[in-house]
Amino acid sequence: MLYPVGLHKTDEGYAVWCPALPGCWSQGQTEEEAIENIREAIKEYLAVAQALVEESERRYVEVSFAELTGR
Repeated sequence: MLYPVGLHKTDEGYAVWCPALPGCWSQGQTEEEAIENIREAIKEYLAVAQALVEESERRYVEVSFAELTGR
């Protein structure tokens, strides 16, 4: 899957985050390092989310494109 990430140059390097996954942030001294670090953070975030779902009863919710865009 492709996840959009935000990237911001700082005095220490780069801050990077994934807006689709609240709280999923990382950093790196170079842009490449920051991207690799957020890739790992996303994988870990999703693994924890999956583990939490597996421990619970599941329901599925459908959200249409029209609901997301107002069209």
